[in-house]
Amino acid sequence: MEVVSQLFAILAPVFILSGIGYYWARSGRPFESEMVMAIVTNLATPCLIFATLSRLTVSTEAFGEMALAAFLCGLGFALIGRLALWLLKLPAHSYLPALMFPNTGNLGLPLCLFAFGEAGLALAIAVFTVNSVGQFTLGAALASGEWTIKRLLHTPIVYALIAGLAFMLTHTPSPDWLYNTTKLMGGVAIPLMVTALGVSLAQLKVNRLPRAMGLSLLRLVGGFAIGLLVAWALGLQGAARGVMVIQASMPTAVFNYLFAQRFKREPADVAGMVVITTLLTFAFLPLLLLFVLPG
Repeated sequence: MEVVSQLFAILAPVFILSGIGYYWARSGRPFESEMVMAIVTNLATPCLIFATLSRLTVSTEAFGEMALAAFLCGLGFALIGRLALWLLKLPAHSYLPALMFPNTGNLGLPLCLFAFGEAGLALAIAVFTVNSVGQFTLGAALASGEWTIKRLLHTPIVYALIAGLAFMLTHTPSPDWLYNTTKLMGGVAIPLMVTALGVSLAQLKVNRLPRAMGLSLLRLVGGFAIGLLVAWALGLQGAARGVMVIQASMPTAVFNYLFAQRFKREPADVAGMVVITTLLTFAFLPLLLLFVLPG
């Protein structure tokens, strides 16, 4: 009963908030997805990153190790995804971003927070930051077919990371007024992310089910395997191992669909991957959490 209670405490907030978002969209109530995502991406999430880094609850070494692990996971999946798409004769610019960049924000951050507390959130933010920078640079470049430094310069998360690292590396706590402001604004990031995920599930549709299912299984099974391998290779233990495996096992991020739609890169198939991977993740989350949580 204690294990069931622990799992319920972790999963209930995610299921309830995403369910509210799903019901909200299905009932026809207005939800400005573009505005909400703009607030989350450009304001709330950068504030969350800065507030967490400027008063980090884990060591600098642990944070750096998680960032390295996230980079290795991304590199590993880039190689595996590219090989799989080559064998399937599918274009990398359409499908590789959806395989490479999981939903480490909307779903990964709250799960790590509820499973491992504030320390887990700090470690999860290391993974999320690396994943986000990669998605808004390499992911956008793959989808658009061109590389431009402007995307990196126009990504607020990068500036929040730099500012937060400045405080973290100098072991200087941020001023109370700045910390309180960014923590307050950053506090809306996770609830908005999870609610927006539910809205997306209600609005997206699945086309070409066999292809979407096959690529979805590759994303989830491959992500879990790579996360576990990287955690083993780096000797991660406890919360660090759990956070790494959770983040690597997350479903395809919604931003992959937005980029695919913007640049006309098989958006219907990518939408199918978002829906299927998210539903499968919801179904198997109890098993995943049982695997990573301490006994």
